[in-house]
Amino acid sequence: MEANEKLKDVNEVISYLAEKFPSCFFIEGDVKPLKIGIFKDIAERLDEADKVSKTQVRQALRKYTSSWKYLRSVQENDHRIDLDGQQAEKLEEQHKEYAAKVLEESRAKVLERRKSKPRKEGGPANRSKPPRKDQPSTGPRGKRFEGQKRKPDIQVKRRAPKKKIELQKLPEERVKQGEKVRVQLGRAPVEGVINEINKDDIHVELVTGMVIKTQIENLYSA
Repeated sequence: MEANEKLKDVNEVISYLAEKFPSCFFIEGDVKPLKIGIFKDIAERLDEADKVSKTQVRQALRKYTSSWKYLRSVQENDHRIDLDGQQAEKLEEQHKEYAAKVLEESRAKVLERRKSKPRKEGGPANRSKPPRKDQPSTGPRGKRFEGQKRKPDIQVKRRAPKKKIELQKLPEERVKQGEKVRVQLGRAPVEGVINEINKDDIHVELVTGMVIKTQIENLYSA
């Protein structure tokens, strides 16, 4: 591969970032939450001799920061790190909550995909299991026989509903690099920073470190 030839695979780009910034990106072991604005820092250190483009860096950051290992690191750590591995800003509680929500939704999607896959006939899932010796018998329609103890009902505590955030559209004059914003993703707004503007496409780095492409109509004042 020539020195100026760009990498093509996103995993290769992540490995290249780990090689170039070994105190910031990690392939194995524990990872650390990245500082907000890390994309801008990376872009400033890249030159023509590097094997990655800004677009590839955005794609690599999106994959790196959406991994379960990274999302857990946002929940478990108190501070972010910069490209040199130095301690950066403190992680806010709402950022940890957002990472936990993304992780829970990602796991739910994987579980749903596994459930939707057809199982082979005669496989373990289709084999009827004999009742355990210590398992109480039940009568017709699952009714318990007389004298059988009933398990106490479990009381589930419901969380109080969170206060709805009032959103205000981001004025056009504030659409600039470095501006803190909120992005409407699904039902919940997510905090982020504008790091690049390309005509109608606005690239925003979210609190998790993920970089997304959106439009001005989805941006609100932070």
